[in-house]
Amino acid sequence: MMGGTGDSRRNLTRRAPGWAVVAALAFAGLSSAFMFTLVVPLQADLPRLLDASREDTTWVVTITLLVAAVATPISGRLGDMYGKRRVILVLLVALMAGSLVAALSHTIVGVIIGRGLQGITTGVIPLGIAIMRDVLPPARLGTAVAFMSATMGVGGAIGMPAAAFIAENSDWHALFWVSLGLGVAGFVAIALVVPEDTLLSPGRLDVLGVIGLAVGLTGLLLYVSRGADWGWGSPLALGSVATGVVALVAWGAYQLRTRDPLVDLRVAARPAVLLTNLAAIGMGFALFGSNVSFPQLLELPASTGHGFGLTMMEAAMCIMPSGLIMMVLSPLSGQLERVFGPRPLFTIGTASIVVAYVFVLLLSSEVWHIVVANCIIGVGIAFSFAAMPMIIMQSVPSHETGVSNGLNALFRSVGTSSASAVMGGVLAAMSVEQGGHAIPTEAAFATCFWIAIAAAIVATVLTLVIPRTASDHASLPG
Repeated sequence: MMGGTGDSRRNLTRRAPGWAVVAALAFAGLSSAFMFTLVVPLQADLPRLLDASREDTTWVVTITLLVAAVATPISGRLGDMYGKRRVILVLLVALMAGSLVAALSHTIVGVIIGRGLQGITTGVIPLGIAIMRDVLPPARLGTAVAFMSATMGVGGAIGMPAAAFIAENSDWHALFWVSLGLGVAGFVAIALVVPEDTLLSPGRLDVLGVIGLAVGLTGLLLYVSRGADWGWGSPLALGSVATGVVALVAWGAYQLRTRDPLVDLRVAARPAVLLTNLAAIGMGFALFGSNVSFPQLLELPASTGHGFGLTMMEAAMCIMPSGLIMMVLSPLSGQLERVFGPRPLFTIGTASIVVAYVFVLLLSSEVWHIVVANCIIGVGIAFSFAAMPMIIMQSVPSHETGVSNGLNALFRSVGTSSASAVMGGVLAAMSVEQGGHAIPTEAAFATCFWIAIAAAIVATVLTLVIPRTASDHASLPG
């Protein structure tokens, strides 16, 4: 009886049309991206809700970023070895478990554990892109990858007003019950629609590689995300970054010597892959930088002279259009990638980010100025996130698609973590006391925008020196 059920399910997945596979993967990707902005509306109230210090409650956000950065390349390698569909299902189980733990918790420890488990699910997006390479025809791959890549930004942009609405109208635990429901729905969709993997990369799990990467990334990201609270030159902060650097150097040397490495650094060092990943840091910075600075600017009291006095929900609604733009532009991104190749599309995307931050630097006296700038950022992220995985997949063997896309997602995570720390640190350092609250100055926001412009310019320059791919040459006239 069980065998018959299994056969029926396998037949169902074989018959599933390509659009259904893309829809199931995209829904799972949206759900995983939503985890990054799930608690953003609650940040100011977390100390009261969890009866904990503000320093301790920052871990509710930090732990998700840390776990996501460490788990994403590891889940990519596991997907290449044991099946990408299978690993996605495991990641969604982690999302459900983390949501349940947090939903039933009334203390900070339980919420931090739950948020850590939710961070594991970030690997769904790069694994979903790798599955698309395996099951879709080349003519449809670009558009599908663009749509899947966009979920990283769309999930956060749409999730923020949704989370704000729930937080304002219900008990905060409802946020985690909603994320549990999303996890269940995503699990069912993947289980019923996405076919079993046929392309596996035999080998063993590099346990020492997993440990080394985890220790190294944790040390560096702790310095980036908590350095401002600890003091950048404090023994704890310096010890953290030193541990991270030493661990990553040792990890890299070991990866070059071991037979079945967690990450094939020789492949990762190929110019197209390396330059794309370095540019991904700037794109992650641009995306999360706007998520940090724009809502604060919109919610500051109008009495400050540069704030707009919007409610949390109104500010979230101003941020949401960028996510909608990412989704709408996904088909266009795929078409442009087929015509011009991914590298020029990447350059257009990064240049759009520069334009967006220059615009808001020059014009930020009206709410619509912020909305327009954020929409331009949505255009840039849509094009860039569509191009990056295509460049990666054209530069690596098919059996390393999962781990290579996971590594690209890791670099984006480094950018988002850096943006959270840098933007937050600048806004906190350049604040004045007003009404018993620390209010970031107009110069603080200008500084944040200049930093984002610099990051986007570096990313743009990197895209210009990425070696042209075969599709770039094929699309060029003559």
